[in-house]
Amino acid sequence: MKISVKNMVCNRCISAVQAIFDELKIEISNIDLGEVETKGQVSGNNLASLNSKLKSTGFEILEDSSKKQIEKIKNLIIQKISEEDIAENFILSEFIISGLHKDYSAISKLFSLNENVTLEQYFILQKIEKVKELLLYKEFNLTEISLKLGYKSVQHLSNQFKKITGFSPTQFLNSK
Repeated sequence: MKISVKNMVCNRCISAVQAIFDELKIEISNIDLGEVETKGQVSGNNLASLNSKLKSTGFEILEDSSKKQIEKIKNLIIQKISEEDIAENFILSEFIISGLHKDYSAISKLFSLNENVTLEQYFILQKIEKVKELLLYKEFNLTEISLKLGYKSVQHLSNQFKKITGFSPTQFLNSK
């Protein structure tokens, strides 16, 4: 049985969700960002308990097909950004189409209607969150970060960062 889980966006999330399934003694055959496949069917009572435990830790079971689709899109984007290997000529629409095998305009409309932000804006917001994370870890300089995340230049990254956060990358670091 496949169960779609909202807000599973990293390996720590996978571990947390795995622990909940283990605690409830629901056997898992596979677990990925946003999706858990169980070895057998899960009864209605167990599903209710599962959803309750998931909600208490910031997750929840998704039953609506459009919400499942949106979660898949978010997970694709987050996973791509977490790889820190975005080409300068990266095209989001082509990436989404290849990941979901669906019409981009329909996906884009669905996402915008439900999230109140376009796919492109969401992608940029997630990249900026990754820039913040990388800046705070101080493992890479701005040039290296801009290359990892597909920016054409450090200036482009800095301008986008300031537009979204209100701070330059340097001001952001100095405020921490």
